Amino acid sequence: MGIQGMTFLIVGLTFLLYMGIAIWARAGSTKEFYVAGGGVHPVMNGMATAADWMSAASFISMAGLISFMGYDGSVYLLGWTGGYVLLALCLAPYLRKFGKFTVPDFIGDRYYSQTARTVAVICALFVSFTYIAGQMRGVGVVFSRFLEVDITMGVIIGIAIVFFYSVLGGMKGITYTQVAQYCVMIFAYLVPAIFISIIMTGHVFPQLGFGATMTDGSGTFLLDKLDGLSTELGFTEYTDGSKSTIDVFFITAALMVGTAGLPHVIVRFFTVPKVRDARKSAGWALLFIALVYTTAPAISAFSRVNMIETINGQDQSGTPYAEAPSWIKNWEQTGLIGWEDKNGDGKMFYSGDERNEMKVDRDIMVLANPEIADLPIWVIALVAAGGVAAALSTSAGLLLVISTSVSHDLLKRNLMPHISDKQELLYARIAAATALCIAGYLGVNPPGFVAQVVAFAFGLAASSFFPAIILGIFHKRMSSKPAVLGMISGIVFTATYIIYFKFVNPAANKPENWFFGISPEGIGTLGMIVNFLVAFVTYKIMGEAPQEIQDMVESIRYPKGAGEAHDH
Repeated sequence: MGIQGMTFLIVGLTFLLYMGIAIWARAGSTKEFYVAGGGVHPVMNGMATAADWMSAASFISMAGLISFMGYDGSVYLLGWTGGYVLLALCLAPYLRKFGKFTVPDFIGDRYYSQTARTVAVICALFVSFTYIAGQMRGVGVVFSRFLEVDITMGVIIGIAIVFFYSVLGGMKGITYTQVAQYCVMIFAYLVPAIFISIIMTGHVFPQLGFGATMTDGSGTFLLDKLDGLSTELGFTEYTDGSKSTIDVFFITAALMVGTAGLPHVIVRFFTVPKVRDARKSAGWALLFIALVYTTAPAISAFSRVNMIETINGQDQSGTPYAEAPSWIKNWEQTGLIGWEDKNGDGKMFYSGDERNEMKVDRDIMVLANPEIADLPIWVIALVAAGGVAAALSTSAGLLLVISTSVSHDLLKRNLMPHISDKQELLYARIAAATALCIAGYLGVNPPGFVAQVVAFAFGLAASSFFPAIILGIFHKRMSSKPAVLGMISGIVFTATYIIYFKFVNPAANKPENWFFGISPEGIGTLGMIVNFLVAFVTYKIMGEAPQEIQDMVESIRYPKGAGEAHDH
């Protein structure tokens, strides 16, 4: 059986598993659709949260970014990991104690304002659509290679799968599907990493192989070899960063606080029975996430060395295209790898200067890694299944946020308060289906690499939700209008900056033109600061929240129990 046949088999089996779980866990009420009935075990919820959290950006694109960017790519690793710790320690227990279904629900009730709820819905939709574009792109990349279809068809297949189990099962179906997806994902991520670590360094654990000597008898450390190859070929030194300190700080901070404001991750803590269980599931999720995040730098280094030596040959003189390994020919069909024979010698050459003849999309590095290292075909197929699981799991969580924002927060709690449970569930499914179509378009026409698109979503979340949630929990006197003005000013500032440099005038997207040297990926931190400043300044002018709101905030600050998630 070839790679395509094995991929069809393994990916097909995982799809059947996900669909079977969706049918078994079909949501019968709004509570099951929104928060899985509120009775998920902490370990199971930890796995589901990890799967929700580890999107296509984490599985497919993060290691690719680090592989190409070296030290500079570590901002994604630091920001996303640190952000989850911030979310688990500072926000999750308090939001669970509050006992609402969604983040706009929390903001609407905490700031006693339908305007605040509506602004939060708009922010949630903005963040979620930006984020889901990256996931759909990831699905398209996986399918385009392993099912030998174009990216557009790959996205359409992904839409069909997500539609089935998220629209049918809601949070209940998504939760138990994500447990299965985490198991597929972690196995698919670790198996090739362990194989390659043993081959290249002799270490079973990739985390140790990352800092070990090569098994080629040279006695050279892996990172020293990578530094030597990088400088020889015109790239910057792999272990030395080229980004400015301020930009590194702002990107890392935007990713951290953006994580703590992501609505699809926060809602996971409403699915457990008690506040104590929210803390436990956060701890389990951190452990499950760490397995991937501590392995990513090793995969990045292994794949970078193997790719350079495969394309350029062991002596770095170039490999004849006629003798190119099968993985290059396979990925060429997707358009994500390309070769242009500039000097007419018939050899491929990859470098960071004018000698370069190769176009290599960084989003393929994790998926192509087993092929580059010549691992067994079942490992290659397993990685394809893992990549699909990563993209689909997060897509489902985001779709739920979009559908609940529309059906629950916008319609039930605002525009149409008298609709029945059954009608609300119908509107939620219609909203999810509509969102899928829009997400599919964004997946076919993405505004950047998967991880970059996701970084923009984190910046938008950092500048809108994070200050409102933090002030809502820890500043009991903060009143409604200042919080709303802060959210609006933060997300408008951040979105304007990103849209200008990425869409309106991409030619100006250079460090010398950035505000204080802050890139679009990091501007969310400044947007967060704008949000806080506007909220505090207007708070001094407009006065405090009513006493009953202050008393309510005081009660959730000291979580001694938990109520059911409720509507009123």
